[in-house]
Order: sequence, then structure tokens, then C-alpha cells
Amino acid sequence: MHPSALADLRSFIRTIPDYPRPGIQFRDITTLLGNAGAFRRAVDELVQPWAGSKIDRVAGIEARGFILGGAMAHQLSAGFVPIRKKGKLPHTTVRVAYSLEYGLDEMEMHTDAIVAGERIILVDDLIATGGTAEAAVKLLRSLGSQLLGACFIIDLPDLGGARRLEAMGVAVHTLVRFEGH
Repeated sequence: MHPSALADLRSFIRTIPDYPRPGIQFRDITTLLGNAGAFRRAVDELVQPWAGSKIDRVAGIEARGFILGGAMAHQLSAGFVPIRKKGKLPHTTVRVAYSLEYGLDEMEMHTDAIVAGERIILVDDLIATGGTAEAAVKLLRSLGSQLLGACFIIDLPDLGGARRLEAMGVAVHTLVRFEGH
């Protein structure tokens, strides 16, 4: 993406200081999603690395990954797979635990959401420490998917999440970087 276009996308992301606790700069994409042009540009840029490729499914992490993933799946003529917090899916699931700052959580997906060998892209709005994305990668791989990459609108590089995924052999595509936390 051209640097001026990145700066323009960045201008649609609202920063909320001290949320959810003091010292955190929350990067809110609802302002980007609410602008038709910015939303379209972000989705176009997220799918760009895979344009013309055969993509079977886009997997989105709850909840903003659902919004982005649905739009990406539509553009790529692919199916969509929701990755949700424990207890939110009605059918047989596969689950993985992951670390949070103060404990553990679990995420899951339906066991029949993908077929082994399918070409998958993972999406969420932001990559910070990478714990949630790492858990999603483990889920997708446990069902035999061919994970082509993970994409995010925002990267917080100081927290190391993108590097964490790359160390797992996952290509990472991000649109905007915010230094710090």
C-alpha cells in the first residue's frame, strides 16, 4: 500500500487512552468500519496478497475478525469460519486454551468447519502479543488446514505478536503500525 494511503487509513482509527486500564492506548477500528471508503480500502488491502489465489476459507477471530473476515471471504469467493470463545458454538467443536495477562481462556471452532488441506487465511483487527492469534493458528492446524497467512489491520510491533506468528511459520500481513502499547 502506498504510504499516503496507509496514513489515510490510520486517520480513521480512533485511539482511546487508558482503556481498558491506565496506560493502555486502545486502537478502536469502529470509526474505520463506519466509513464506507476506509472500510472498503482496508478490506481490499487485506485481501491483496491473495488476490487471484485459490482460497477455500477465511477464518475470523471473534468478534471484529468476523466483520473483516466476512467481507474478505466475499471478495475472495471463499467460505467463512468463525473462531469463537468457549461455549458459543452449538455443534461439536475442537478447542484450544491460551494465556491471557491474568489467566487462561479457550477458543473453539466446529470440527467440520474445514476439510484437511483447505487453503485458509486467518484475520483479526489487531495483533498485539499474539496469544489469541497463536491459539487460532493451532486450532486451524489441528484440523489439517493449509494456513497461507494471517492478516490484521493493526500491528503493535513492540508487543511482538507478529514475530511470534512468523516464528510459527505463518506469513503476517498488516496495514498500520502503532508503536508502543
